[in-house]
Amino acid sequence: MSLKLPKLPSIRDLTRIYNLRAKQQLSQNFLMDKNVTDKIVSLAGLELENALCVEVGPGPGLLTRSILDRGAQSVVAVEKDPRFTPTLDQLRDASQGRFTSLIGDMLTIDHSEIIQSGLQLESSRELTEFSHIHLLGNLPFNVATPMLIQWLHLLAKREGIFSAPNVSMTLMFQKEVGARLTAFERESPRGRLSVVAQSICDVYQIYGVRASSFVPRPKVDASMVQLRPLETPLLKSSLKKC
Repeated sequence: MSLKLPKLPSIRDLTRIYNLRAKQQLSQNFLMDKNVTDKIVSLAGLELENALCVEVGPGPGLLTRSILDRGAQSVVAVEKDPRFTPTLDQLRDASQGRFTSLIGDMLTIDHSEIIQSGLQLESSRELTEFSHIHLLGNLPFNVATPMLIQWLHLLAKREGIFSAPNVSMTLMFQKEVGARLTAFERESPRGRLSVVAQSICDVYQIYGVRASSFVPRPKVDASMVQLRPLETPLLKSSLKKC
């Protein structure tokens, strides 16, 4: 089975065909340059054997395409906005059983539904569980921090998708938030969010994304940050402050 997607209509064409305009109230900004999304996925260094990739907020699906083109066998996307169902269904049909999507809110969805959807993919039919789960997403800037804090709580307790033996998060934030997350001690951006994240994860920026890469163009640049759990958390009590 080829792990490359067949030729598909461009994301720009699909957004025109289905009249998919970004909604300001959902803080939507679409990535339109596949060179950027391919670079992000390449730098993420994802272990793809026996792995489930969970994408949050795929929108029209450009990052999803890069994940699949990288060779991911099992990909589940969670999208809050049902307007994107046609583009995601098209991607599902082209993926040769490697991709499906769920309409729901990642803050409230039952994580067991995500995992079961991954195990039901044709590409995963011989698996009973995943040894790697990778969470990826171009997060809406207005909810990115609350999402991360929830996931850090789940990771600390090893619940939901974070119960897998090996977990990573590769997430898009505003550049300022990314700087806070990755700041070392005595660096000016460092704050409570830095301490909390770094108390249970290795945190580092893997790629800076210019505002011009998005449609509509946001006011600030963005930062792709990766978080991987520490073998031994440094401060288990730090999450109680969030």
